[in-house]
Amino acid sequence: MKPVINVGIVGFGVVGCGAYRILQDNADLIERKVGSRIVVRQIADVDLERPRPVEFDRSIATRNPSELVNNPEIDIVVELMGGVQPAHHIVMTAIKNGKQIVTANKELIAKEGHSLLVEAGDRRQDFYFEASVGGGIPIIRPLKTCLSGDRIREIKGIVNGTTNYILSRMNQERKDFNEVLVDAQASGYAERDPTNDVDGHDAAYKIAILASIGFTSRVDVSQVYREGIRKVSQKDMAYASEFGYTIKLLAIAKEADGAMQIRVHPTMIPSSHPLASVMNVYNAVYVTGDPVGNVMFYGRGAGAEAAGSAVVSDIVDIARNINLGCTGRIPCTCFDEKPMQTMDDITCKHYIRMQTTDRPGVLATIANVFGENQVSLSIVTQKGVRSDGTAEVIWVTHEAPEPSVRKSLETIASLKVVNEVSNWIRVEE
Repeated sequence: MKPVINVGIVGFGVVGCGAYRILQDNADLIERKVGSRIVVRQIADVDLERPRPVEFDRSIATRNPSELVNNPEIDIVVELMGGVQPAHHIVMTAIKNGKQIVTANKELIAKEGHSLLVEAGDRRQDFYFEASVGGGIPIIRPLKTCLSGDRIREIKGIVNGTTNYILSRMNQERKDFNEVLVDAQASGYAERDPTNDVDGHDAAYKIAILASIGFTSRVDVSQVYREGIRKVSQKDMAYASEFGYTIKLLAIAKEADGAMQIRVHPTMIPSSHPLASVMNVYNAVYVTGDPVGNVMFYGRGAGAEAAGSAVVSDIVDIARNINLGCTGRIPCTCFDEKPMQTMDDITCKHYIRMQTTDRPGVLATIANVFGENQVSLSIVTQKGVRSDGTAEVIWVTHEAPEPSVRKSLETIASLKVVNEVSNWIRVEE
């Protein structure tokens, strides 16, 4: 066993500082669990001058990550930069230099993870990425190990804390999206440019990673359907609650008959579902497997402590493997090439809100269009009449194919008695 295992951290931001603090504060506990002392030997970051919440030895810091990945003393390289480049080049170089890898970079894993995992696996080196999905929630390793004997049928998750915080406050305080977004930015829960979160990019990366593990198949993240939460209004929240539903930005992956459907969009789920009670910045992943049934993983989805905890858990696991001479024991399991379904293959219930002229025969005219496209209706309700003679009408369908609903709405939007189709949200039972 090695008396000391050396770690190099590339990217010393929120997560890097969180992991560093845990390694320092819990050093004795970690040493007893591993049998070796884990030491941060070098840190690389482009900006070493900005204030940080941890004290660290400036003599081990460098602005040049190549210096770190080429350092023969480093056993484990921890990449926390984010983005695809130069992270991909740095990680690939580290692998070729014989380093074990830990990363929290979901975009890198979603887009280039397969090539990196194969390279590390061929060299019998570890490549761990627990913090890339769910912050401090253990989900990558459970899918790879604890549930490795199960056939995973479905993964549903709230995997973005920013959007869950916004939707939770919209629901609790009856505020609209833009108002809550401004508050979230002021409180530090949303970035100045919130696109990556509110438009679903972050969730798409994460569900692509989970699906690739769960379904043992490579997932092209560019084929993941993605729709954000900008169109969700306080009215939609209120109507959902009235009908017994809660609106969440869900990342959904299902596999049936050898094909995968993977999508991210606002979703109405029954208020009795465990995911409906996940509030604010918390995340949860709900997995259905055969024979295990339903299991749910819940916890803080982001932040220095949560993500730092996941990074340190990977470091500890790899350190144990180094001491036992068994690195590379969990290779890439994406050995299938399963086809991806499109949204045209999706069948579910649908919620539709529209503005119509308030006069006799309007509802019958619209219902007839749904009927012509084989879309059966479950709920129809009119919500008052405005001074301009328009009424808000809510429709909830029975399960219907996506193309049938889309075709119906295209026709309905062109009717003279319809002023606007205001929103369309899918419903998952």
